[in-house]
Order: sequence, then C-alpha cells, then structure tokens
Amino acid sequence: MSELSGSRVLITGGASGLGRRMALELAQKGAQIVIWDLDRARMEQVADELLQVGGQKAYTYVCDISNRLAVYDAAHRVKAEVGDIDILVNNAGVVSGRSFLELPDDKIEKTFGVNSLSLFWTAKAFLPGMMERGRGHVVTIASAAGWVGVNRLADYCASKWAAVGFDESLRMELRQTAPGVKTTVICPFFIDTGMFSGVQTRFSWLLPILKEEDVAKRVVRAIERNEARVMLPPVLALVPVGRFLPPALFDRAAEFLGISVAMHDFKGRTVPSSSGSSAPNHRAAG
Repeated sequence: MSELSGSRVLITGGASGLGRRMALELAQKGAQIVIWDLDRARMEQVADELLQVGGQKAYTYVCDISNRLAVYDAAHRVKAEVGDIDILVNNAGVVSGRSFLELPDDKIEKTFGVNSLSLFWTAKAFLPGMMERGRGHVVTIASAAGWVGVNRLADYCASKWAAVGFDESLRMELRQTAPGVKTTVICPFFIDTGMFSGVQTRFSWLLPILKEEDVAKRVVRAIERNEARVMLPPVLALVPVGRFLPPALFDRAAEFLGISVAMHDFKGRTVPSSSGSSAPNHRAAG
C-alpha cells in the first residue's frame, strides 16, 4: 500500500479538471502537492484551494511537459526547492478531435509530445530517486481510447495506446529492478471535465460520462492499494477479452455501443496557455 500522508505528489496538468480534483483529494489525505501546468493563474487558485481544505502549501511550476529540457529543468528545481517526489501523476494531455485527414501535422506532434513522450521525460526525471529509496509510485492517466480505436481520435488513441504500453513495460521492468516502486494506469471512458465537451454515449447506464470527482476518488484509492490497472467504468475490463473477436465483429460491437459516433458533436474546450494565447482543447487536467 502506498502511503499518502506526508508524501510529495507531483501532478502534471493540475490546474483544472481531473488534475485539480486529484490534488484536492490527495491534499486531504495529507500529501504535499506539486503542480505542473501552463496556466499560472489557475495553478495559484488551486494552491489556495488546497490550503482551504486543510492541505499544506502547494508548489506550482509553469512547465511545458512536451519539452524534454523544460521537464528536466523544472524537475531540478522541484528537487532543490521541495524535495524528492514520492508519487508522480502523469495527468496532462491534449485532444484534437478531428478526422484523420483534417489533423495538422503540428497537432499530431503535440498530441504525442504531451500524451506519450512526456511520460518518458517525467519518469526519467523522478524515477531514479524512487529506485534509490526503494519506494515510489508512477501513475499514468491513460484512457479507454488506449484499448479501443475511436472515430476522429486517431492521434489521441494512438498516443493513449502508447501510454498503456509505457505503463505495462515500466511495471514489468520495475518488478525486476525495483519492486518497491509501483505503477498504476487509469483507463477511463469520457470524463465531464470539459475536455470532451459534446461527446455522446448511447447507453449511459452502461457507459456513462464519468464525473471527475468520482474518477479522482477512484484514482486515489488505486494509489493507496497499489492497483496496477483501473478501467472506468468497470465494464471496460471486458474490452481486452473482446480483442479475441474477429475485427469485423469487434467493429460491429463498437458501432452498436455508439463508440463510432461518440465524437460527432465534439466541441472540446479552449484554455489559456502560459503565454496568454489560447490553446484549443488543451487538457490541463483529466
């Protein structure tokens, strides 16, 4: 079981949405929170909220996690100013929500930079310290889209498949090299953070749009229990089994469940970047 009280927890994309909600939940458990995001003003607001719920002082850093050197620089500052990180929550991400041929090249590169490559940079920055201490936890907020391809989400799905593979490979390696360091991958259906505003679900009783507070609580419980993988809602645990179906049958099942049309009315959201310009559909939290 990972101890939260007294632990230092770093959350990427912690200024809003799922990241903010996880910060609040973890702070109430006695964790000291470090937030990385592009939105300095929102980070400061969350830091104030953490104090109001009885948490400790939160540390905030503007960091573009898609930039390897920026990650290493921010990590160096965190270690010097806060101390070693015990729990790393890779939460930040982006989504374009366009058909494949409408995806600009730079958007594809940004999706992989934030959703996939950043996992390597943050882990390389903080994992060595965890291994030296013989304890720690790396949490990857992936997606159900890391298991099922979705219409108009080619770049997002591919990046989340990479995130799932990253977690699984890292878990296998740590079992041999540092068994005290745990990993958890979270694979949720669409969450009501605003990132996927406009998405639809055909059977809400089976595949509901998830509430961010419920997901945050479930993530915290998974960290405490050292759960390797969480699928939300739980019915998604059947998806790997469905992979045994022939592709034609698998596709028909996805169509019947409405997965193929879920993104047809997608709107997403726009939030400010650290430079003050707008960044379409940037997920600063889950």
